[in-house]
Amino acid sequence: MRFPRPRSLAGQLFAMQVVLVTVLVAGCAAFTYVKDRAQAEDSARHRATATARTVAASPSVHEAIRGPDPSRRLQPYAEQVREDTGVTFVTIMNPRRVRWTHPNPERIGGTFVGHTAPALRGQTFSETYTGTLGPSVRVVTPIQDDGRTVGLVSAGIAVDTISAQVREQVTALLLVAGIALTLGGVGTYVVNARLRRHTHGMNASELSRMHDYHQATLHAVREGLLMLDGQRRVALINDGAQDLLGVRGRAVVGDSVADLDLPAPLTGALLAAEPRVDEVHLTTERVVVVNTSPVLGGERHGTVVTLRDHTELQSLAGELDSVRGFAESLRAQAHESANRLHTVVSLIELGRHEEAVAFATEELRLAQALTDQVTTAVAEPVLAALLLGKAAQAHERGVELVLDPDSSVDDGVLPPELPPGDLVTLLGNLIDNAVDAAAQNPGSGSPRVTVTVRTEVPESTVTAHTPAGGPAAGGLLLRVADTGRGVSPELAEEVFRRGWSTKNTPERKTWGDRDAAGLVPAGSGLGLALVRQTAHRHDGTVTLNDGGAAAEHGAEFTVRL
Repeated sequence: MRFPRPRSLAGQLFAMQVVLVTVLVAGCAAFTYVKDRAQAEDSARHRATATARTVAASPSVHEAIRGPDPSRRLQPYAEQVREDTGVTFVTIMNPRRVRWTHPNPERIGGTFVGHTAPALRGQTFSETYTGTLGPSVRVVTPIQDDGRTVGLVSAGIAVDTISAQVREQVTALLLVAGIALTLGGVGTYVVNARLRRHTHGMNASELSRMHDYHQATLHAVREGLLMLDGQRRVALINDGAQDLLGVRGRAVVGDSVADLDLPAPLTGALLAAEPRVDEVHLTTERVVVVNTSPVLGGERHGTVVTLRDHTELQSLAGELDSVRGFAESLRAQAHESANRLHTVVSLIELGRHEEAVAFATEELRLAQALTDQVTTAVAEPVLAALLLGKAAQAHERGVELVLDPDSSVDDGVLPPELPPGDLVTLLGNLIDNAVDAAAQNPGSGSPRVTVTVRTEVPESTVTAHTPAGGPAAGGLLLRVADTGRGVSPELAEEVFRRGWSTKNTPERKTWGDRDAAGLVPAGSGLGLALVRQTAHRHDGTVTLNDGGAAAEHGAEFTVRL
């Protein structure tokens, strides 16, 4: 008959443990039985030896042997000793093995059944022998008087008596073994029931296969996956999360989240007790979307964190905003050009031909002058298009965008690893912020934004704007200065943190509105943080010089790549 094999790992372990406990208890019981029987026989032999020697040394025995009828005095004495010591028999005999005493009086006078030769030589010995009372463990010792053997004493305990004692001990042993087996089985069942819950009833092969799938999935997904234990230590992290958090090559498993050197807002999101859904955070080089979910099972066991890379999406969104701005500028210019065209047509219809030509020529000259200035100084097409578009946007808001005469960037000098999207992120965000600052401060004269774009040679790289430990000499310089209110010195570092915005307080630069989760709404206070992140990604720096080189400047941002 074949018993069904348990399917789950917990069932297999339970069956193995039950068998192991049963074999262990049975083995211990058998060993104890053999040991107890040997001890019982040794105990019986020692008791018989002590009884026989005591009888052999008794003066009354010596005196009775010298008398004419030893049996009359020795039989009552031997029976009293037998009852007092608990042995099966005490037989006293003469050297010729003729019995003087026996438990059965009818056997007195008969010949002792057993060996006596060693005792006749003066030795006490023991043996297991089957006599008139059945098998017994017996001891024979000589009775000596002045060096002569005048008699022999044999005391023994029946094997049945020894077996009865062992059976009593075995019964108690079996009872203890049964209790131990029951307790072991119950304990094993409880442990394996808990194991069955943790393994969800799966067997070893299924667990092994799941582990293989888990490892393959963990390293295959491009999204970041981070698992934290109840103490917010890293329990698991995949390749995507290492890249997004900038910890590739570090052994972070077992480290606390607070020790990963992440930005404070991101660290706070990972340490938060409540779930986080699609929160945008900045790392040193990337924009990541964070989702957290606690692992609950009666208590908080940890947190599962997923990370998605939105760096490229954020750049595309910035480019889309720029395109929308260009479209709005073109629409405004089209409307303004229509008004100017109507003015020229009206002047011609009124016969004011010279005034019409002068008006049209002046408008064309102003527009062409800016285009010529930009395209002459900046031959890089992406930068030139960006500057022209931003100039139209600034003009629409009543802000003059000026290109510094020192600007100079030839076409093809920018390296391939500097993509056009990053240039749009850097310069576009700086100009947008500068235009906002200048437009919010119309009382300071003509609102103006000054832009400097140039490639630097090693000799001209080290300037007052270069911080200690900055990038190597040479590279691209982007500088944007405005005529706004400027930035307080104590906020010079805060402006680069995510959430810093001027959209809600025209008086001065401050933090923007926050939502219920304590975060700035999407699109607010992200520009300068992206500028710094993009600059760092290309081993560059971003610095702020409040007041600038000219007295009318409000704030001046300088990017060196």
